[in-house]
Amino acid sequence: MARSRAAYEYTEAEDKSMRLGFLLIAAGLLSLLGLGCCWLRPALQERGGGGSANCTVLAVRQLGERFACTFSCGAACRGTARYPCLQVLVRTSRSSAPALLHEDERQLRTNPKCSYIPPCARDDQENSENVTYKQKFWKEKVGSQPFTCYFNQHLRPDDVMLKRTHDETVLLHCFLWPVVTFLVGVLIVVLTICAKSLAVRAEAIKKKKH
Repeated sequence: MARSRAAYEYTEAEDKSMRLGFLLIAAGLLSLLGLGCCWLRPALQERGGGGSANCTVLAVRQLGERFACTFSCGAACRGTARYPCLQVLVRTSRSSAPALLHEDERQLRTNPKCSYIPPCARDDQENSENVTYKQKFWKEKVGSQPFTCYFNQHLRPDDVMLKRTHDETVLLHCFLWPVVTFLVGVLIVVLTICAKSLAVRAEAIKKKKH
């Protein structure tokens, strides 16, 4: 019995291999749990009840209201500037009611009143020029041409997005890499146990022959 236990004692290299395998298994499970609670679940909720549609521009306008943004000009240099509010109203192929267009979900959460937030510059005039350029783009280059937009009838029925922050590729990677980490850990543990078992059997057969 003592000889059997001694035979199954792992060497230092095998012990390190087992520890690495269990570490990868734990990391994969914790990553799945953390991403599922903190990121994947909200992303799926945002996508739930949503879909794509064809959008057509109805009106492009600047409001008189200005909003504050924070610019950075160095490690210890930060300040506040202002930009005008641009609104792009569209009609979707799913509804005849006008909807407010946004760049993506992040921009919608940051400023739900406007369709565009320019890169925050120190000079208010530069911010206004960026917004005016975007206004001309929607009026002159897009005009009445239809384009693909995204909506969520449950969360924001009066808003549509030009692109999604959480697309299928991001969601796939969010799920894929923790699973790969978990499977690699399981594979390392299984191979180490199998290799040890084969070594013990080979040693036992060798002893029987002698």
